[in-house]
Amino acid sequence: MKKVTALAVLAGVVIALTGCTDSDATDPASPGASDDLRKVRVAALPISETAALWGGIKAGIFRDQGLDVEVVPAQGGAQAIPAMINGDIDFAVGQPFGPFRADLQNLGVVIIGNYASSYPDGDDINAVVASAKSGITRPAQLAGRKVSVNSLGAAGDVTIMAAVEKDGGDPTKVKFVEVAFPDAPAQLAAGTIDAAWVTEPFITQMRKRGDVLVVAPYQATVPGLTTLTTITTSKLKDSDATLVADFSAAMKKTLTWAKDPANEKDLRQAIKDNLELPDAVADSVRLPAFGWDIDRAGLEQLATLAQKYRVLDRQPDFDRLVQQQ
Repeated sequence: MKKVTALAVLAGVVIALTGCTDSDATDPASPGASDDLRKVRVAALPISETAALWGGIKAGIFRDQGLDVEVVPAQGGAQAIPAMINGDIDFAVGQPFGPFRADLQNLGVVIIGNYASSYPDGDDINAVVASAKSGITRPAQLAGRKVSVNSLGAAGDVTIMAAVEKDGGDPTKVKFVEVAFPDAPAQLAAGTIDAAWVTEPFITQMRKRGDVLVVAPYQATVPGLTTLTTITTSKLKDSDATLVADFSAAMKKTLTWAKDPANEKDLRQAIKDNLELPDAVADSVRLPAFGWDIDRAGLEQLATLAQKYRVLDRQPDFDRLVQQQ
């Protein structure tokens, strides 16, 4: 099985589309590959949350639905949208702000399902982590400091600003910079940033080396917030309803499979197979709350915060955008 190296995330989907597959399901030599299967390309981040998709492919869930899935690595869902609109990929898994902005531009992008959500309490699967030498221990102290997010103007900086304000700090003073998740640990160690908003497996890695967890911004603002959605185009939904229905059915089964404790070993093996991580890290990273049902209320609350902090100038048309399959 081919691997996506965690330290070599492709900067954009144009480059990613020239890359190789992440899954046995797309290897012509792999068992079960067949010309009878419909080939589908799905853009997703090379992070531990994608384990459900990788695992579902290996478990044969998509093959049983008649699909041969290739996972294309991308830095974020927003970067995948142009390729999806052009028909180079069929679906994408990414943060909600990609489809939010696409809807505001009336680009015909729809959210057909959830994928993963944060936890309302306990250890979460994304957090702001600061270097110990920075002296940052609470959200208000992020004001005036350089904080990385994987994609500017998205859920990371919006919820961080909300957490800073809630803690008595000035959210307008946070200096956000864009750094891909896999690059954030090195940037923090080098001192080019003061703190980084990261997901797993990087939270676990960074805390083990002595960095300080400052805040889980989703929990501080919208507990249980959607972290990743599944999107496609309204054009594909209208022109090939069968493909969208089959993919949605497979995704729903996959996310149910990923939630079953009986499959945790296989789920974590998918991380090991697709990310070059030490076994100890792959076995201990916090995985998200997987699920297919869209939390529209949470998405609307996130969009409201984005408008408050002038990340969005208006609200998306959620009746048009959210098309639960």
